[in-house]
Amino acid sequence: MFKFVVIYYRVDDENALETFFTETHLPLVEALPGLRRLEIGRITTQPFGPSRFYMMVEAYFDDETALRQGLVSQPGIALMNELRPWSENRLIAWFYADSFGEDKESAADEEE
Repeated sequence: MFKFVVIYYRVDDENALETFFTETHLPLVEALPGLRRLEIGRITTQPFGPSRFYMMVEAYFDDETALRQGLVSQPGIALMNELRPWSENRLIAWFYADSFGEDKESAADEEE
């Protein structure tokens, strides 16, 4: 899989960030053609104290081609145009990544 990741930094006005995310970012990313999975994580802390990050949004696609096709669609272009000012003001970090993983057995599975 291939993913598009956006990490929001903490800001003074978290309500404005939440409004932008729920009313603009989320609807646009959900409308991307080829989207296979969406994960949103609200960052609570880091191992040694407060985190400068607020939220991570991961949009998964079958491969890089599928992501790029989604980003040239009408919702993709709108999403990038909406996120660009956040990036220019250094309020987000964004990147693309190859994604892979493995499922581990749970403790309940091991007991059987």
